[in-house]
Amino acid sequence: MAEQRYRAVLAVISDGRTVHEVAAAVGVSRQTMHAWLGKYEAGGLEGLGDGSHRPRGCPHQMPAVIEAAVLEARRAHPSWGPRRIAVVINQRLGVGSVTESSVYRCLRRAGLIEPDGRRRRRRDWKRWERGRPNELWQMDTVGGFLLADGSHAKALTGVDDHSRFCVSAKLMARERTQPVCDGLTAALTTYGVPEQILTDNGRVFTGKFFTPPTEVLFDRICRENGIDHLLTQPRSPTTTGKIERFHRSLRAEFDTRRTFSSLRAAQGALDEWVGYYNTARPHQALSDATPAERFHASRAVDQQGSGSADPVAPARPVVQSAGATDREGDGWVSRKVGRNGIVCVNWQQVSVGKHRAGSRCDVLVTDQLLQFWIGAELMKTVTRTGSGEVRKKHAQGSSASG
Repeated sequence: MAEQRYRAVLAVISDGRTVHEVAAAVGVSRQTMHAWLGKYEAGGLEGLGDGSHRPRGCPHQMPAVIEAAVLEARRAHPSWGPRRIAVVINQRLGVGSVTESSVYRCLRRAGLIEPDGRRRRRRDWKRWERGRPNELWQMDTVGGFLLADGSHAKALTGVDDHSRFCVSAKLMARERTQPVCDGLTAALTTYGVPEQILTDNGRVFTGKFFTPPTEVLFDRICRENGIDHLLTQPRSPTTTGKIERFHRSLRAEFDTRRTFSSLRAAQGALDEWVGYYNTARPHQALSDATPAERFHASRAVDQQGSGSADPVAPARPVVQSAGATDREGDGWVSRKVGRNGIVCVNWQQVSVGKHRAGSRCDVLVTDQLLQFWIGAELMKTVTRTGSGEVRKKHAQGSSASG
């Protein structure tokens, strides 16, 4: 192609033929012939070769400073998708021109996202949520917090259904009744008493499926504070979809795979992330607002309607459950767990575990059953083999003050 153009240029320059004549012979327009002459004059034979067809400018091309910010945001937060990155970049740089599609193309060019990785939402999909804060909390426990001593801690988590605001993220060495209920009481004291709490059917949450059914401390706290405790259907995790989605964000963004030096260090790091989640992290389900913005704004409207001046104060005082201290009435006896983990009531021996040796155990005696409690935790319920009144109410070393 360059040789053909060179012969045409020489025909005009050396042979003295006109541009119109040579253009007609070669089969190009006069404008093209003039362009070849200009290129030859500017660059010689090399100027007649094929150049780049790339346009000199592209009005919608992403500026370098924004592209760098996009790639850095993805590097710092690998779980963030194009939409989240676009929102954050617009907020940080004070611009509104960064779109989800442009961020997606940027990530594709950099090889940081799979071309077929996006999921399309169903057209008939609809999000369900309560109409105001503290109408419903979803609560659950989640594990996977590795400590330096090799143990794994768990966390009691809770989110407000309306605002996705995290009301609880309390770590505990073991999933036991007392730390779970301590976390619940702390959340009620800090953020107010919700109308309803939705949980799964775990033993720390409900005794409905015990044999016989028993009111555990979590149920009792809900009842004494006027909270309607709702339970999911067995094997139906989607019922608590918001708390499960919170767990997914927690695992991805907080990175539960790391090792913490102690439970206290892990709790400090978790508190820091929850603060970021509540107050700084834009939430797609909230039109990119933060959970705190919706939680406090909606509560402020409710409090103004009720005449309260403080939108953060709990709506009503929290009733502190008496827990394990109110066990001095009829039917209760106390025992000290033996070194072999055995508790004896009226010659009936029941094991509550060797690790409980030396602990005080409160036993609720009914006509047919014995319920063994250590602190706020129901250890065991067994059928009573004997009959009649238990004469010895307090075994040595297990008095109410001990």
